[in-house]
Amino acid sequence: MGIRAIFNTSPLIFLTKLELLEETLLLFESSLITGEVLEEISARKDNVGDIITRLIRNGRLNLLEIDNKGLFIALNRILGKGESSVITLALEKGDLYTYVILDDHTARKTAIRFGLKVKGTLGIVRRLYELNRLSLSASQLYIKLQNIGFRVKEEIFREIFKEYL
Repeated sequence: MGIRAIFNTSPLIFLTKLELLEETLLLFESSLITGEVLEEISARKDNVGDIITRLIRNGRLNLLEIDNKGLFIALNRILGKGESSVITLALEKGDLYTYVILDDHTARKTAIRFGLKVKGTLGIVRRLYELNRLSLSASQLYIKLQNIGFRVKEEIFREIFKEYL
């Protein structure tokens, strides 16, 4: 069985704005989003929703609904709807090959406490560098991240991408 990813809203938005989402989807055998994530993306006033809808229509992203509403409601007390649904779906899938793709610190900590494998936008981008699938220099990437509103301290960015600076 290949590696599966369940994406939350912010990584989808940032990877789309970086023009790296389609390349990212090639890293996984299957890429999933929940109805809650689609709802959050569709509420935006940019073209990200159109791109995500096209990827769903083309079968590159799979839309799945969660079953465990009780867990979702409990998680939603501390996390957003998208994050809560991503963690819920990952726990429902319950396999060793599923990654949750989350950027929010609290959501990542919660997912890890549940024993889930977590990656974020920067971890995905680093993997693309490792596979030589990215032509952008790390310095250019940092500027682009700032321009699209991705917040990361420069020292953390430098630590993650030190081999590529």
